[in-house]
Amino acid sequence: MAHLARDRVEVLDHNAGRHVATLAGFPEAAGVVADSGRVLVTNRGAANLALVDALTLETRITLNTAPRPNGVAIAPRLGLAVVACIGDEIHRPELQVMSLDGGQRHAIDLPGRPRWCVTDAGGERVFLAIREPSMLLVARLPALRNVQHWILPAGGAHGLDIDQERGRLFVACDDGALVEVDATSGSIRGQWSLSGVPDATFFNPATGLVHVAIGNPGLVQSIDPRAGTSSQFTTAIGAKTTALAAPDRLYVFSPSHGGILVLADE
Repeated sequence: MAHLARDRVEVLDHNAGRHVATLAGFPEAAGVVADSGRVLVTNRGAANLALVDALTLETRITLNTAPRPNGVAIAPRLGLAVVACIGDEIHRPELQVMSLDGGQRHAIDLPGRPRWCVTDAGGERVFLAIREPSMLLVARLPALRNVQHWILPAGGAHGLDIDQERGRLFVACDDGALVEVDATSGSIRGQWSLSGVPDATFFNPATGLVHVAIGNPGLVQSIDPRAGTSSQFTTAIGAKTTALAAPDRLYVFSPSHGGILVLADE
């Protein structure tokens, strides 16, 4: 889990239910994604991407990115990292794709500030939430071709995850809505009200629930897209960063608790 305020990455042993390590040296760590023994960390404060070995916890390589890298996704079969960079006063927002061996690179300018991104199961396409204009940007990997802009019915696209089996994307928007999007056509399949401005969003394939962290008033809102039902669990003000460990654990960073809340997804 990225710990942006402390320039660290926190490592948990899901099976043992314990904290394993705190890894220092990740300036403004913003995003973390793991697959096949590889962990990718975007470091806003250093404009780079770190590749960490999941077993040894050693940093294997760092790759330079555009300014303020944020969302990150991995296509393990292709050995690719996808990094969404916010940019700065000089550089426009940019989406970058790079080989984890430091080889090929591709990049495109973005129409607005990027939030979170995911890839499809085959690593053929990337989906990126853009805050304003609120949309999903879709591009084919690795060269970021066939770019499409899927406009959303709610403003401020933010948290994002994908149901790989059903081909559905779930976008939590700042205007207070969770939007379900068909991952093939871009058509809107559903929309649900949220109880505040969302942040991290996860779909759990084991339960079929979408979990949205809301920092104010401090809760996790869980939506069942099939039944259209919604429930809430109170956390604390500022608890907006989460990590899902399927099949049944949601970890919530809570500043007011000074630690991590462990929720059971049942």
